[in-house]
Amino acid sequence: MEEYIKAAAEQFEKLLREQLVRQEAMEHGAAARDFAGAEHIVIGVVGGDGIGPIIVREARRVLEKLLSEELASGRVELREIEGLTLENRLACGKAVPEDVLAAIKGCDVLLKGPTTTPKGGTLESANVTLRRELDLYANVRPVTVPEEGIDWIFFRENTEGEYALGSRGIEVPGKLTMDFKVTTDAGTRRIARAAFEYARANGKKNLAIVTKANIMKKTDGMFTRIAHEVAADYPEIEAEDWYIDIMTANLVNSAVRSKFQVFLLPNLYGDILTDEAAQIQGGVGTAGSANLGARYAMFEAIHGSAPRKIEAGEGAYANPASILKAAAMLLRHIAMPEKAEQLEAALRLCMEEERRVVVTGHRDGATAQAFTDYLLEKL
Repeated sequence: MEEYIKAAAEQFEKLLREQLVRQEAMEHGAAARDFAGAEHIVIGVVGGDGIGPIIVREARRVLEKLLSEELASGRVELREIEGLTLENRLACGKAVPEDVLAAIKGCDVLLKGPTTTPKGGTLESANVTLRRELDLYANVRPVTVPEEGIDWIFFRENTEGEYALGSRGIEVPGKLTMDFKVTTDAGTRRIARAAFEYARANGKKNLAIVTKANIMKKTDGMFTRIAHEVAADYPEIEAEDWYIDIMTANLVNSAVRSKFQVFLLPNLYGDILTDEAAQIQGGVGTAGSANLGARYAMFEAIHGSAPRKIEAGEGAYANPASILKAAAMLLRHIAMPEKAEQLEAALRLCMEEERRVVVTGHRDGATAQAFTDYLLEKL
């Protein structure tokens, strides 16, 4: 037992030193890139696993039409990134193989399909690895249901919490296991600043800080404290504290949920709450997601790779709406808001107004390709 305790102490010291180095690096972080005057923008296209290649292929078709002039002139390049598949990752024993990571770092932004993370073992989530390696600290997810007055946007811290060290816990066989959660000053300040800046720029007056600070007094307590320190610079915005358990209930409470506008959350709570919010919107297949950093950005569907759908032979019927909404967010990020608005308007027309081609996710609905053909007509 003493050997296990000594090994655990040594491991914890190593983790602590690593996170302190990361904190120092964040304190001297780079300024965000401005794409408005960029002469060459490389969009990496990553299929991923399961239904990923199916829906990403359709999103690429849409981008090719919207960006036809920029592609022809060479201002924008769509670059296929191979190798981020479960089979290749298992063969290499790495969440993101080194050659794949190098190819990704040669791009400016990514349009990425879902990737599968095997249960158990030591292979880390590819998303967690990419968020860390590219320092994609802000996960931004909008959810709207206009007829119910819902217009939410979630700012989820993307590189810390349980996800930062979740694959590096300790175990005393037959006795106990422990995982670790990390919250840094710099990491919290930058996600809080991003949320408040968005609220100010878009005229939002309510920002909900969602934690479990009454229980996780060190980590969530620090997150809440720093969020309020940042809030002092935005006096026109009401910053409210909420616990994650009651907020999950609030989102399904039609009497109160329309009051919420902007949400600021640590990593795990943001993961959970944004899936719930997407389900209220119409399902996880209807929501896009942005992962933003100073140098890189990654845009993806919020759902998984749906292996059961592939096994059932229904992959072709996967709903491409989530990745298409992510593509609109990508366009806005690279300073092409008019093209983003064009895509969003076409999606509204196809999904909410005309509904001439409907994807159900099963054989009783349209295929992803058929829906995209319809969307391309409207573009």
